[in-house]
Amino acid sequence: MDSSNRRMKIVLAGGSGQLGQVLRRAYEEFGHEIVILSRSASGGPGVVRWDGRSLGAWAGEVDGADVVINLAGRSVNCRYTKTTRTEMFASRVDSTRVIGQAIGRAKRPPFVWLQSSTATIYSHRFDAPNDELTGIVGGAEPDVPPYWRASIEIAQAWERTLQDAATPQTRKVALRSAMVMGPERGGVFHVLSTLARFGLGGPVAGGRQFVSWIHERDFVRATEFLLARDDLDGPVNLAAPAPLPQRVFMRALRHAVGARVGLPATAWMVGVGAYFLRTDPELILKSRYVAPRRLMDAGFEFEFPTWPDAARDLAARSRKQKN
Repeated sequence: MDSSNRRMKIVLAGGSGQLGQVLRRAYEEFGHEIVILSRSASGGPGVVRWDGRSLGAWAGEVDGADVVINLAGRSVNCRYTKTTRTEMFASRVDSTRVIGQAIGRAKRPPFVWLQSSTATIYSHRFDAPNDELTGIVGGAEPDVPPYWRASIEIAQAWERTLQDAATPQTRKVALRSAMVMGPERGGVFHVLSTLARFGLGGPVAGGRQFVSWIHERDFVRATEFLLARDDLDGPVNLAAPAPLPQRVFMRALRHAVGARVGLPATAWMVGVGAYFLRTDPELILKSRYVAPRRLMDAGFEFEFPTWPDAARDLAARSRKQKN
């Protein structure tokens, strides 16, 4: 279905988050009607409350909608304790399950369901990129902490819940997203560029680990592309086609923000820093080496295929926001 030919109703679960707001602004500019499903008590125009676990009045918004996009899930930017891992698992699996139930009961179900997933589902590796056809999902790597396996198991359960949903009239796509880079304060790019400006943007633990990423405009364009392509379902990697080793990635970022020095950090230093920042070293130390094979094979063209160009664009937009 060509999503550009008519006004659509899009139900966006988890749409009050940063990435959800990026999609909301873009699709509203395209002229579509957006309904946000949010756990927040504060509503507002176009916002419907849900708990992300159980059916309710919100399910009526799904019935008759053209598209459902589910981005709901607890942030991974936290310490990976037993409690937070449980919360990450439940928020992802429960929201996916209940959306599947709402679609399954709809008299007029949406034609497509774009479900958030993660490129973290793939193995920590350096030798070759993980694509959807030949990539290694999971893997018991002997050189990484055992608890890293939890992130992969959460991702697998997330996608299994999507696959098991009884929605025969709705095409389902799992968005295996890399880090989405935008200029907004508090986002990944803002955090990394701030570290670079303070001289802390050097190699981490040698900097061999790959960084996969996607510019926010390409993320939006990829979702629009997937809405229009009736022949694409299942897992799709949303990542730029040129992942880089972390040391090269941060060098390009330093150049973009005008930072001359990037001090290196060892793995133990990252562990100490992550503890005080209330985040987890896995987010920095895991090699996420991902290739967007299915998008490329289908003819998708990235506006920002390389990181130096993307970093310069984001740095310029970030400076404009400050002025």
